[in-house]
Amino acid sequence: MTAKLDAIKDYPIYEKRPELIKTQTGKSVDEINIENILSGKITPEDCRISAETLEYQAQIQESFGNPQIAANFRRAAEMTRIPDDRILQIYNCMRPHVSSKEELLAIAEELETQYQAAVNASLIREAATVYEERHMLRSE
Repeated sequence: MTAKLDAIKDYPIYEKRPELIKTQTGKSVDEINIENILSGKITPEDCRISAETLEYQAQIQESFGNPQIAANFRRAAEMTRIPDDRILQIYNCMRPHVSSKEELLAIAEELETQYQAAVNASLIREAATVYEERHMLRSE
């Protein structure tokens, strides 16, 4: 990623910098259309947003003065590296009284080491601490 975006010059990205918007498989937004879908040139995998596009959205939000929204886009960008089924498993583990603190910390370690998702790992560690304080961990 070489671009550094600014809300004034580059927002909305699709109108002002469409060349930057790519799917995870490298397709441009313009390639995602009914004709290409019906002909099989576009698959469901081609419709997934890329980490780069999410980072660009984060930059735009920062320049708008929305650091919390930018952080959400960065967490989402990290999640593009995690398989969908694993995300659903983690989501279920995050429900109150389902996991132990050790299990949540193991998930955080996995996210950080296996998927390079340090921001999400930090969020899971924070949740483990809060769950412990609020007695929301699984009773053994």
